Amino acid sequence: MASSQPPIAPLEYQALLFDLDGTLLDTADDLGAALNTVLRNHQHPEVSRDIYRPAASNGAAALLAAGFKESWAQQPQEQLLQELVTQYAANIATYTRCFVGIEQLLIALDNKAIPWGIMTNKPGFLTDPLVKAIPALKSARIVISGDTLAESKPSPLPLLYCAEKMNVDPSHCLYIGDAQRDIQAGKAANMHTATALWGYVPSVDEALAWNADFNWHSPIDVFNHI
Repeated sequence: MASSQPPIAPLEYQALLFDLDGTLLDTADDLGAALNTVLRNHQHPEVSRDIYRPAASNGAAALLAAGFKESWAQQPQEQLLQELVTQYAANIATYTRCFVGIEQLLIALDNKAIPWGIMTNKPGFLTDPLVKAIPALKSARIVISGDTLAESKPSPLPLLYCAEKMNVDPSHCLYIGDAQRDIQAGKAANMHTATALWGYVPSVDEALAWNADFNWHSPIDVFNHI
């Protein structure tokens, strides 16, 4: 479902900005492996991909809640959060890959001299080594993490900061993400928004209700707008 605001002409986009987990990178299996290690260490059954994948964009607490299920409220949550982060940081790019089509898209943006950047709620101590480990992300003009500024998404502040540092008009930026907070932040920053339906959306119907300007099933769909 598109918004009532008509999109600007594709060539008027001065920059594209991306969320990281669930948009550029499929990080779910590394996050799931860390979760299952914690579950094993605490004598809980491991969970399958269909359980941890939908929680992958929502942070460590959401992953642990998906893993421990109804017993999560009774667990030593701060301890488990630290264990999960430690496990994940130690194996941050074992299974992580770009989603199919992302590498070609980023190459096309570089070839067209359209700058692009990353704005994620992932903390910087995890974002920086992960981005460094993925060669396809090396030409990002800017990488902003959830703790770079005083506010994170759904606040528009990090996106506005990206636009300022890239010297582009926010209204001529396109922000692509797979969570409702991504679309909320983009709209609040007066950017055009696109939902990455290939990512960790709760369901297509729920994602369409976020009313992004675009709803794309594949990174290849972005080619029509650059």
